[in-house]
Order: sequence, then C-alpha cells, then structure tokens
Amino acid sequence: MSTLAVRCEALDASAADALGALFDRVGSTCFCRYFHFEGDKNAWLGRLFHEPEQNRAELAEHARAPGLHGVVARIDDGRVAGWMKLEPALALPKLYEQRTYKNLPIFGGDRAHVWTVGCFLVEPELRRRGIARALLARGIELARAAGARSLEAFPRRAEGVADEQLFTGPLALFAAEGFTVVHEQTQYPVLRRDL
Repeated sequence: MSTLAVRCEALDASAADALGALFDRVGSTCFCRYFHFEGDKNAWLGRLFHEPEQNRAELAEHARAPGLHGVVARIDDGRVAGWMKLEPALALPKLYEQRTYKNLPIFGGDRAHVWTVGCFLVEPELRRRGIARALLARGIELARAAGARSLEAFPRRAEGVADEQLFTGPLALFAAEGFTVVHEQTQYPVLRRDL
C-alpha cells in the first residue's frame, strides 16, 4: 500500500469534533479517556457501554484545555484519520500505577520533563500507510518544543496480535524513531527516547 499525504498537528478545539467523529467511525467508545477516568475497571466498562457520550464530551473539553494533549492526522479531504495521545507523564498517573509498570525503578527521579506517548487510533482502512509514523514524528517535534527532555512509550509486542490490540503502537514504529527499550517485559516493554 502507498503512503498517504497527511498533515499532523497538535490537538486543539478546532479538531475536537473531527477527532470525536474518528472515534465514532471506528466504534471506539473510550475516546482516549481511560487514563483520566477515576473509577475502577467495572465502572469504566459501564461508562464504555452506557455513557460513551460522556467520554466524547470529556475528550472535547480536554482538547480545549491549554497545553499539548495529543496529535491528530488529517488527510487530503480534511478529515481526521489518526490520533496519538501525547502528554506529560505526570498527567497520566493511572498509566504508571498499572500493575505492569508500578514501582519500576526506571520511573524514579525528576519526572517534570518526561512525556508519554499514550494511545494511537488510525482508521482501519488507512492503516499501514504511514499515518502512525507521521503522528509519532510530529509528536516528537511538538513535545520537544513544549519542553520535554524525554519521551516514554508502552507498546505491545505485535507477534500474532490484532491491530486493535496495538492501541499503544507497535514496537517497530518506536524503534524506527530512535526509542530504545529501558525495561524489558515479554509483552509490554518500556521504551524511551531522549530529546
């Protein structure tokens, strides 16, 4: 498949509705809110099933808030066809408190300038055409401009895994952009790139 002409930009209020529409088209009711949701796993499942509009509204509100929260990819027709969550690590404590990552020594020290690449979402019919790579490359630029000194990522190893399970990005994508493994785990390695 050929690559697409994509324009990647920081998420802001002007892209909020188009990003929400991407989640709607894909049928993803999370709207990238899990790491901000304060309830437990059962409450989250209830929200996904019964109140997805709340997640969509929170995403739109997040897009209007100051600061960098992610990157959107627009294709030629202007539609948002891809998304990558990108925020300071300190804004995502729920991610770092997960059993897989909790209390790892690599997360010690001053975390003020560490940023996190969270989730990716690309329209299924447009996958494997360079959108995720373009999102990550632009995200690196934007994070550096926002004062990040390093980026962390949490990809899942891709062997035998469906695309939908690679929502944190495939390992090869990060390796191609200069990320290295700083904590090895069978399924969920931790990667970092200094900026």
